[in-house]
Amino acid sequence: MRILYSHRIQSRDGQSVHVEALVAALRAGGHEVLVVGPGLYESAGFGGESRLVARLRALLPGALGELAELAYNIPAYWRLRRACRAFRPDFIYERYNLFHLAGAWLARRRGLPFCLEVNSPLAEERQRFGGLRLRRLAFALERWTWRSAQRVLAVTGALAQIIVAAGVPAAQIEVVPNGVDLAEFDLAAPPARDTDEVVLGFVGFVRVWHGLDSVLTAMASQDRASSPVRLSLVVVGEGPARAALEAQAKALGIVDDVRFTGLADRAAVPNLVAGFDIALQPRVVDYASPLKIFEYMAAGRAIVAPDQPNIREILRHEETALLFDPAREGAMWQAVWRLALDAPLRARLGAVARADILRRDYTWRGNAERVVRWASSVLAAPLANDINPTMHDSGRGSGRTA
Repeated sequence: MRILYSHRIQSRDGQSVHVEALVAALRAGGHEVLVVGPGLYESAGFGGESRLVARLRALLPGALGELAELAYNIPAYWRLRRACRAFRPDFIYERYNLFHLAGAWLARRRGLPFCLEVNSPLAEERQRFGGLRLRRLAFALERWTWRSAQRVLAVTGALAQIIVAAGVPAAQIEVVPNGVDLAEFDLAAPPARDTDEVVLGFVGFVRVWHGLDSVLTAMASQDRASSPVRLSLVVVGEGPARAALEAQAKALGIVDDVRFTGLADRAAVPNLVAGFDIALQPRVVDYASPLKIFEYMAAGRAIVAPDQPNIREILRHEETALLFDPAREGAMWQAVWRLALDAPLRARLGAVARADILRRDYTWRGNAERVVRWASSVLAAPLANDINPTMHDSGRGSGRTA
């Protein structure tokens, strides 16, 4: 199958890991994939965006920046159109981004099936965290883009419910969680250390909303003199919250027990995670499918995570993780401390979590197979009957004559 993969990612972070892993899995499955995205994406180093994009964001704040995002659709559409003419794809697969309309436009004009991967409700997210200015327009375009796809792939059932509320028929939505390449996590032995040390670990881009400050506060409150174990924390990643966390660790007097690795090469992550005794997801939004959780599972680590619907889609309390009530003060630390004192429980949870990766096929290979299977079902049906009515265009031609 020939797949035209469209995206508007400007930075190399968790988004890029998802894109590149899925594309690699599709190609490994024998499919031809042509990726079309911003040229600046290739020049961005892992862990950040291109310098030009960062400069433009600073120069064009607020509504002007959002209008620039809309204007980007003009060159994006023509780039995608040229690729479509030369590549002659069977369908267009796009990773959703706010104000990015090029894939939906081209699919409509060429009569091609359009599969949209949605990882978050970006209009709502940016209104909450990023100071969205053109709110009514953003929400309207988000709904239009979602409704334009024959298949919407949501990373959680919680997110699927949000998409249904926006007017997309439930029958057109498939839930596809994030995944992992299990071969990368070969259960390497953790590095040698003191037998009484228990290492807490976190992987990801370090932002305020991840809740690592609460971990530091809890560590500092522990009576280390009488504790049977010595707790330390390893944070793998970089981000805007790192400086504040380092200052907090110093102020709390636990700086020797906290290590920030900084940005780690993707190939180094499995060995770093293998060094964790307890893998942390202190906080998460209610629609996300955190990539780090699948990596923790693949590495066979004992996991502590919030007890909320999107996390329960992946983890089972007392079987593959300890889940805590995020609304109850101290609940996370009670789960951490329980695991710190119970090595057999850590081993059992980690082993069952890794087995679940295989049992439930939380792999990029499995995700690629699902994408192709759903695309095949769309191609097998008459497009005019399957396409969302909001996209109907009696004048479109066959995708094979692009």
